[in-house]
Amino acid sequence: MIWARMRRAGVRASEKRVRRVMAQEGLRPAYARRRRRGYSSYEGEVSRAPENLVARDFHADRPDELWVTDVTEFRVPAGRAYLSAVVDCFDGKPVAWSIGRRPTKRLVNSSLQAAVSRMRPGATPIVHSDRGGHYRWPEWIEICDRCGLRRSMSAKGCSPDNAACEGFFGRLKNEFFYHRDWSEVGIEEFASRLDGYLRYYCEGRIKQSLGWLSPNEYRRSLGYAA
Repeated sequence: MIWARMRRAGVRASEKRVRRVMAQEGLRPAYARRRRRGYSSYEGEVSRAPENLVARDFHADRPDELWVTDVTEFRVPAGRAYLSAVVDCFDGKPVAWSIGRRPTKRLVNSSLQAAVSRMRPGATPIVHSDRGGHYRWPEWIEICDRCGLRRSMSAKGCSPDNAACEGFFGRLKNEFFYHRDWSEVGIEEFASRLDGYLRYYCEGRIKQSLGWLSPNEYRRSLGYAA
């Protein structure tokens, strides 16, 4: 990542040299070493679960073909914040998200509706989730049916079935949340910073799998976005 950023800035150096200098200076990425049990929205079998249409194959050939979604929790001294995100498996872009103080049905419905409002005309994406109660209540099902979304669900208690969304949340927390002092940050300010990071993730965070482009840059290079 550092090597790619330097190249974009016009600084020419080999990747091996960058790694060597970073090692000499003791520079390394900060990652969480311990993972505690996260938030779970599972409320029992409140309705019949749809078939798992993904089967852990998170590849998509074009935008709005396969979405994954979930809710994650952030605990800071000022309280708790919840993020509901819809991630496009084509390029890992969070196409929509909602942030709130409670993990309500309204929170997840609003992120899905925002994703629908931005999808390409005629698209009928699969929207894959875990078995949380939010994704099994009438409001969520009605949005999917009305907008032509094909519902898909993981097996009960099987996080690898939604690994693409779990991986997105893991990167997000490692880069934005962990190893930072949030003691002087209120919930509204935290939500604003989280929203800002997600916007950066779309436009400025480059990825090796996308040829060291950000998701938005990658889409523009392929003619999917202006």
